[in-house]
Amino acid sequence: MALTLQDVSRIAHLARLELSRAEQARMLEQLNGFFGIVEQMSAVDTRGVEPLYTPLSAVHTASLRLREDVVTESDQRQANQCSAPAVEDGLFLVPKVIE
Repeated sequence: MALTLQDVSRIAHLARLELSRAEQARMLEQLNGFFGIVEQMSAVDTRGVEPLYTPLSAVHTASLRLREDVVTESDQRQANQCSAPAVEDGLFLVPKVIE
């Protein structure tokens, strides 16, 4: 998948970036290089390869350090909502913004 200068111009417009012709040309080269790497990676057959939860797993065995799933803080809902302009049934009330 190769991009064109028109594609880069459109992407820059959508991102609200103002790029000179030289910057667009450089960006085109960089983006096409990135997509080339992605295509190479997609071509690799990874069937039967288990995903790693961290890249370090490929180097040495790593174990997850998990903690107990327990509540460590008390319920502060009322204290947090006391400065809100409108609250009902423990929920913040906000103006309707979508018709």
